[in-house]
Amino acid sequence: MDHINRFKAAVTAALGLLTALWGWFGWLVVAWAVSMGMDVLTGMGAALKTGKWSSAVARDGLWHKAGCIAAVSVAGLLDLVMSLLLDNMGQALPIRYTVLLCPLMIAWYILTEAGSIIENAGEMGAPVAGWMKKAIAALRDTVDKAAKKRTPARSESGSFFISPNILLTYRSKYRSKPIKNIDIPAL
Repeated sequence: MDHINRFKAAVTAALGLLTALWGWFGWLVVAWAVSMGMDVLTGMGAALKTGKWSSAVARDGLWHKAGCIAAVSVAGLLDLVMSLLLDNMGQALPIRYTVLLCPLMIAWYILTEAGSIIENAGEMGAPVAGWMKKAIAALRDTVDKAAKKRTPARSESGSFFISPNILLTYRSKYRSKPIKNIDIPAL
């Protein structure tokens, strides 16, 4: 019984630390991790049920998950770099950038995992409503549209934006011209 209480305390402490560090974003990461785990388990179950188990396919799936983790890590790093650049450029900008890319990537991956879990459940014999597949696809499309709409990050007035090559650019009525290149100081 004491082991169970220690385990509960450890899980509670880990979840509390995650919430303290990242708030809502931490729960998004937890949801993504749970959805990846569910996808692996339902994928194995579907393969075993249909007799199509292949260690090569399972290994490819795990490499796919590792690639997803790498992509989200890069998005998080880009969010951090953009936030640091905007906070320390020495110019007052009308925007406050915290995170954008990483939550969008994670939400997109969660929806991808949800679609895969639904497919696996169907292969395991569970009845799957067609509207559920359509709803997941529609939500994924919504995330794609939100990413296109919000990237690059714009101010409310639309005067400044951070272009993909991280140059500060002023948009006038007639033309765009760089204000200055951002020099990243050595740490």
